[in-house]
Amino acid sequence: MRELYTELHRHPELSSEEHATAGRIAEELERIGCTVHRVGDTGVVGVIENGTGPTVLARADIDALPVAEDTGLEYASEVPGVMHACGHDMHIVCLLGAAEQLAQARDAWSGTYIALFQPAEETAAGAKAMLDAGLSAVIPVPDVALAQHVMPTEVGTIGTTAGPVLSAGDSLKVTVHGRGAHGSMPHNSIDPVVLASSIVLRLQTIVSREARPGQFAVVTVGALNAGFKSNIIPDRAELLLNLRTYDTELRERIMATIERIVRGECEAAGSPREPEFEYYDQFPLTDNDAEVNEKVTRAFVDEFGEDRVYETDPYTASEDFSRIPDAFGIPYTYWTVGSVPSEKYRAAVEKGTVAADIPANHSPFFAPAIDPTLETGIRAHAVAALAYLRK
Repeated sequence: MRELYTELHRHPELSSEEHATAGRIAEELERIGCTVHRVGDTGVVGVIENGTGPTVLARADIDALPVAEDTGLEYASEVPGVMHACGHDMHIVCLLGAAEQLAQARDAWSGTYIALFQPAEETAAGAKAMLDAGLSAVIPVPDVALAQHVMPTEVGTIGTTAGPVLSAGDSLKVTVHGRGAHGSMPHNSIDPVVLASSIVLRLQTIVSREARPGQFAVVTVGALNAGFKSNIIPDRAELLLNLRTYDTELRERIMATIERIVRGECEAAGSPREPEFEYYDQFPLTDNDAEVNEKVTRAFVDEFGEDRVYETDPYTASEDFSRIPDAFGIPYTYWTVGSVPSEKYRAAVEKGTVAADIPANHSPFFAPAIDPTLETGIRAHAVAALAYLRK
């Protein structure tokens, strides 16, 4: 498994382009003895049927990021500008390792185990693509779904929580229209730069004045693009926004509020055309089932000890995993696995420099410690599945 991890880390593939990765996963699943299904272009599923009992689905994402690696590892990415900067290579190998453990210990459990390897998590497209490609036609309906994510927390530890664990995420492109003019004749224009600037300032009041105090929400304007020359007033401006919420009702309300603010500012400016809204890269809320989380957490404590299992705070990052259990109408839980050597992590905590000293996911310096992250992740997947499948 260590060799496979370094192999995958050297050869990352971007979202929806994971052809070699999917092929390698299929090879391993066949070696293990799974029934293998290719779902869509790069989705892979391995099924182990082992008598009567529950059906457990465990999922790993497999895509990399457009990030140039700067870790200095001997097994660093050999693909220019592409890196497993989010740990999905670790996810792949942990799930394969758990599937192999279960395949070799059939006497210890009964039921069906589904190991699902999903492409394109980073673009929020992969789970939907597998469902659209007929996932439900090639696997039995699961009773429960499981997933984990490697994080820049202390190695060997596992974080679980009931309820929201990852936020819903939405990106939005807003185009507003003005009337262009010579820079020396602003009276002949409707200036979209001024209009867009007013919108940016007004959007800052959504969280501070329209969300309930203590209710989590993020509205970020990540880009504002307008014009190309100092003495020309352009005729349009584009804003790129990102939203994060833990509450579905609040999510819808914030979207409606953004559109209301934009339309109001456009009307105030005398905009000659209606603004345009384009939503993309939309991630659902990851909301752990309390009963499943309790059962899996109890199994983790029994396996790893109370000192290695803790209740994690929700993360503001987003995932598309929940689309799969939601499509089947089944409960799920999603936990985190630490990856930073204990001495390094504890020193950073003591100094209060975790954010500065510990590279996080999506960083070009992100480098999980193989040991014991890999072992912990494999055991965690196996233990969570056996919480349901053990005889």
